[in-house]
Amino acid sequence: MRAVFMTDRGKVRQHNEDNGGIFMNSIGQRLAIVADGMGGHRAGDVASEMTIISLKEFWEQTDEIQTAEQAENWLKQHIDQVNKILFEHSKENVECEGMGTTIVAAICTDRFSTIANIGDSRCYILNELGFQQLTEDHSLVNELVRSGQITKEDAEHHPRKNVLLRALGTESSVEMDIKTITFEEDDLLLLCSDGLSNKVTLSEMKETLKGGRSLEEKAAELIEQANNNGGEDNITLVIVEFYDGSESG
Repeated sequence: MRAVFMTDRGKVRQHNEDNGGIFMNSIGQRLAIVADGMGGHRAGDVASEMTIISLKEFWEQTDEIQTAEQAENWLKQHIDQVNKILFEHSKENVECEGMGTTIVAAICTDRFSTIANIGDSRCYILNELGFQQLTEDHSLVNELVRSGQITKEDAEHHPRKNVLLRALGTESSVEMDIKTITFEEDDLLLLCSDGLSNKVTLSEMKETLKGGRSLEEKAAELIEQANNNGGEDNITLVIVEFYDGSESG
């Protein structure tokens, strides 16, 4: 398994409220995370950073994940814990009032990957069936599309495109979507914030990921594409590649 994490402030924002990373447990299984923080007075970067730090600590203390059920339970339990940590922090620190973050996280083993998400940060897969989005956005605009009130084309330029229906840390409890997929050799997972998915088309993502270059080069090109298309938001991504080999990366 190989993986790369990359983040960029973009061309407009004064600071980066995104966060993320790739972390290993004791036997080398990966936890990949992207979190896109929100809140005034830079509270967004507090929320996303606290999320990453907490989940990293939990993961590094975790023994081998053997089943999809274990992975799903791990994500549910620990993301719930982080939600409580963030919610309590926002109540106790006035400058962080109302802070929250999206999250998309994937536990990656050599047989399967289990993905959890809250908000509009996404996970995609590139495999022999093509390139597709695995997560569902928890946003007002996506709900309007799902209910047939607007089209996908309308959604692209909707004035309330950034309104989230769910976020981590804004309420005392939170719902998340969790799913497990099987992996084959050479499959790629892409986790990203909306700073990428709002600026780079599905076909552009697919073509960039399909190339024979390194994961670092692919990640850098995706960020460059988002910046070339305006770069109004922070841009963060993780790419995980599955292959049949004993080396780690």
